Amino acid sequence: MWKGANVAGTNTHLGYISISKGALMVENSQLVGGTAEVDMNTISNENHDSNDGLIDHLKNQDFFDVERFPTAKIVLTKIVPANNGDTNVTGNLTIKGITHPVTFPAKVDVKGGILNMNGKLSIDRTLWDIRYQSGKFFDLIADRAISDSIEFDIKIIAKK
Repeated sequence: MWKGANVAGTNTHLGYISISKGALMVENSQLVGGTAEVDMNTISNENHDSNDGLIDHLKNQDFFDVERFPTAKIVLTKIVPANNGDTNVTGNLTIKGITHPVTFPAKVDVKGGILNMNGKLSIDRTLWDIRYQSGKFFDLIADRAISDSIEFDIKIIAKK
C-alpha cells in the first residue's frame, strides 16, 4: 500500500501496487537477502481502481513514467535484528532507473517454510527524479506543493 499527500497533509491519497516477482533467501529460519520487482502498471487507488485521473497522472512523466520504466526493484543487502524484535532491512531501491539505498523496520517471521514480512518504508521521491510540485524545486506553488515523502506499507508472504 502507498500513501502520498500534499505538504499541509489535508489532501491524502492511498493506493496499492503489486510485486510481480521476487525471491527471498532464508538461512536457519532467518531472512538474509532477496529481491523484489514491482510492476508499476499495477498502481491503483484505495479502491483497487487503476482507471482514474490520479492513477493516470502517477503513471505519466510527472511522476513514475511507467511507459519508460515499467518496473521498480529492491535488492536486499543487509538484514539486522533490532532491539525491539523488529528487523532493520537495508536494500538498494531502483525507481525510474535510479538506485539509492533505503533502510526500513520490518517484522519478519519464518515458520513452516512460510515467510511473513510487514514493514514500513518512507522515501523522498525527489531522490528518484520525481519532482512534480515539490517545494524543493518550485518556489511559487504554495499550498499546492506535494509532500516529497511517499510511504509504503509492505506486506510479503512467501513460500519455500
